[in-house]
Amino acid sequence: MRAITFYKTILDDTPVLDFLDSLNAKQAQKVTWVMQLIEELKVVPQQYLKKLKNTDDIWEIRVIYKGNIFRILEF
Repeated sequence: MRAITFYKTILDDTPVLDFLDSLNAKQAQKVTWVMQLIEELKVVPQQYLKKLKNTDDIWEIRVIYKGNIFRILEF
């Protein structure tokens, strides 16, 4: 299993949590559902998680909800 840990700034801010707080309830629910899939599944479908080309180790979490695409970078 994977564990997702959110980045914290030196001022103790967490940009991903701030982003999630900016979404409406349904959008935030879908994003957290995808993150839970990533943590629990051994093989995650590429529609949710994929390594970005020409990078050393940068991954993209991708969530589509009602025509909106939310992307979160993962290292």
